[in-house]
Amino acid sequence: MLRGKKILLGISGSIAAYKAALLVRLLVKNEAEVQVVMTASATSFISPLTLSTLSKRPVFTDFENPYQKGTWVNHIDLALWADLVVVAPASANTIAKFSNGLCDNLLSAVYLSARSKVMIAPAMDADMYDHPAVQENIYRLKKIGHIVLESPKGELASGLYGNGRLLEPEDIFTRIQHFFNHQLLLKGKKILITAGPTREAIDPVRYISNHSTGKMGYALAEVALQMGAEVTLVSGPVTLKPPAQASVIPVQNAEEMYQHTAHMASLADVIIFAAAVADYTPITPAHQKIKKEDHTFTLQLKKTTDIAAELGKQKKSNQIFVGFALETHNETEHAIQKLKNKHFDFIVLNSLSDEGAGFTYDTNKITIIEKDNTITSYELKDKLSVASDIMLKVAEHIRRKEKNTIV
Repeated sequence: MLRGKKILLGISGSIAAYKAALLVRLLVKNEAEVQVVMTASATSFISPLTLSTLSKRPVFTDFENPYQKGTWVNHIDLALWADLVVVAPASANTIAKFSNGLCDNLLSAVYLSARSKVMIAPAMDADMYDHPAVQENIYRLKKIGHIVLESPKGELASGLYGNGRLLEPEDIFTRIQHFFNHQLLLKGKKILITAGPTREAIDPVRYISNHSTGKMGYALAEVALQMGAEVTLVSGPVTLKPPAQASVIPVQNAEEMYQHTAHMASLADVIIFAAAVADYTPITPAHQKIKKEDHTFTLQLKKTTDIAAELGKQKKSNQIFVGFALETHNETEHAIQKLKNKHFDFIVLNSLSDEGAGFTYDTNKITIIEKDNTITSYELKDKLSVASDIMLKVAEHIRRKEKNTIV
């Protein structure tokens, strides 16, 4: 998969720089060509000699060529050579330079000259990573189309626990593989995704909802964009920043989500129903705050519109519908029933009994059940990797339908 791919690996000043050695080893072992460019501060954490030995190429840290006296390192040639620029680890300083177009070292000059896709793996301490300025810089890089890998929670060099860890080299390697495998597989396809919870008003200050964070739906949107799709995201109330380059329609309740999704449905090649939509809503929400007066309180509810079932009745033969099932018991049986009732092409099943899966987690463990009864189970992964698996399955189904149409 990576044979002959030209990968420029940028390494900036972070204690996690030592992990770059394993990443280089994995890439070279899989027959990629790797050119390392380091910042001066990165050399304090790992030596250029180590990386040069592993990559089998000279490592550059400055514009002056240390291997050929009196010559310079042409940053433009390096940038144009690369099929993919990967910066891992990317420190807060380097991310800020990239985000603001600053150029005071070889790596930032290469970055500004790059025409290929750029993948960035942040690494820093938790308070730095969570700082609004850093998060704004990361968002700006996403907005211009860069792939910014999630920084998982974990033990940090400072002794703290939190966000900011460098994604493990094996996981970065997998994302690089996914990039070349997924590249433009969904180019020109219109994908509609529902995400997050809904809030059903009881009165002006209270509502019925669930624990959905929207992370899975937002990860699907991000991966679909990376694969070249045009993405519309109908999102319930979440605290996530919308994926850059996606068209986002914010909604509050189930009826709003139904109306907006139904309005866009006929234009979509693929609809992914990832939202956790409330099944019931109050019959008559109060216009004023309900006062606590009696020892008991009765709330009358009515069913909300089943969005997937309603749109399934109008589904076109060339459309792909993907559903989700979060179950606590008889998981496969319930998922298969839902798959049939709602005209899904496949359904993504996850169980609350699986540790690390379900709401609030940054990871998920899924099983995909297709309408031909094919069942594929996946190991526990971060949600972007899970989203990649799902979108690959979407691309596979699109190819099948297009092949059948041609025949």
